[in-house]
Amino acid sequence: MRTFTPPENVYGILAAPPCTVFSKAAWQIKKKDRRFSEGMELVRACLEIIWTVQEKGAPLAFWALENPQGYLYNFLGKPAFWFQPWMFGERGFLATKRTALWGYFNPPRKTIRVRSVPFISPYTSKRDRVDKLRKNTESYRASARERAITPPGFANAFFKANQ
Repeated sequence: MRTFTPPENVYGILAAPPCTVFSKAAWQIKKKDRRFSEGMELVRACLEIIWTVQEKGAPLAFWALENPQGYLYNFLGKPAFWFQPWMFGERGFLATKRTALWGYFNPPRKTIRVRSVPFISPYTSKRDRVDKLRKNTESYRASARERAITPPGFANAFFKANQ
């Protein structure tokens, strides 16, 4: 970071550090066994980039740090905005990832107010879901990669709100 030179005319920054340490989706990992210091290294690096750009040039029009709602609020406080992808038209497996945003930005307008995406079946135990995931690890990894991508409906609404 000491040698980082930001490009000129940066309009805004949307930072998304990996969520694996902070996510509550990995419910089988106890809070005391998580490597928060490693996760915070990446969060600090994202914030350092934002701060460096702010210090070296005109103020950013917006900046946001995005992460699924989990343990990161213990370090950054209450998020400025939260959403689920279904609120911006996403459907299927990718529609239910509750996500938080911290920063300085205009909040996007949620386009859907009533949830039409079903919840996970209450008749399936956590153990059954974990066993299914373990049997099909390769497709689970692909799904995790897909879930890490910012949902297009949200990205479009965020862009419109902050252009």
